[in-house]
Amino acid sequence: LDYIILAQNFGNIKKGEVQSDFLPSLASRVKHNLRIKNPNCVGYDVVFGCPGWIEGLIQADTYIKAGLAKKCLIIGTETLSRVVDKYDRDSMIFSDGAGACILEAAENSITGILSHITTTHTYDEAYFLSYGKCNNLEADQSTRYMKMAGRKIYEFALNHVPLAMKTALDKSSIAIKDLKKIFIHQANEKMDEAIVDRFYKLHDMTMPEHIMPMSIKKLGNSSVATIPTLLDLVRNNKIENHQVNKGDIIMFASVGAGMNINAIIYRY
Repeated sequence: LDYIILAQNFGNIKKGEVQSDFLPSLASRVKHNLRIKNPNCVGYDVVFGCPGWIEGLIQADTYIKAGLAKKCLIIGTETLSRVVDKYDRDSMIFSDGAGACILEAAENSITGILSHITTTHTYDEAYFLSYGKCNNLEADQSTRYMKMAGRKIYEFALNHVPLAMKTALDKSSIAIKDLKKIFIHQANEKMDEAIVDRFYKLHDMTMPEHIMPMSIKKLGNSSVATIPTLLDLVRNNKIENHQVNKGDIIMFASVGAGMNINAIIYRY
């Protein structure tokens, strides 16, 4: 391994505690636990909101295409159950999860990332997701929990994510009719469907059936872990009417704290 890129947002929080622990980085801890001696295997964390795992993929792909790496481990892991306010109804959708993959250079391969896009919107949007006080006024108000401006995030996502998805597809020169699956961050099923529907409307098309696998009803929103775990479910035929086959053109897309958006067009 040349790189271990670990996407996370809250560090290591031990059960029953509230303090985030970022020292050392979680990537360094993973390397330590894997007992990797090679000092040239570089480990670092990516704090990029829910799009962190996709951003890790983009960075790994850049290293490989630049000749700086041959094999990278990209991990997305989160324990949101330890940062949510149990008195906040928004917290019911959040969950814990982890997913990982290895991106490796291969000669004469037609698979891999064809195009990507990343944007960061901060002028008005930086604090749509942030830390805030407990909703229970009788609780310790010095302890902070993850809070979100739900309506603002919904409107932001609908206005910006479909455009980012279209840009990524346009850069790949792949026709939209050849897109087989869209793996979108499992934030909110209603919002995800509205995003994908608007993406197809940008192409004067109706959203096809079975284009967007969903796992949120079963696994919840685990931030950086939703897309790798969703992909794993589909690869193992665990979601009805959803499969991926060698050579399929698929899309990964995500939006989250920052506010950050990214999308990848990938030949499977």
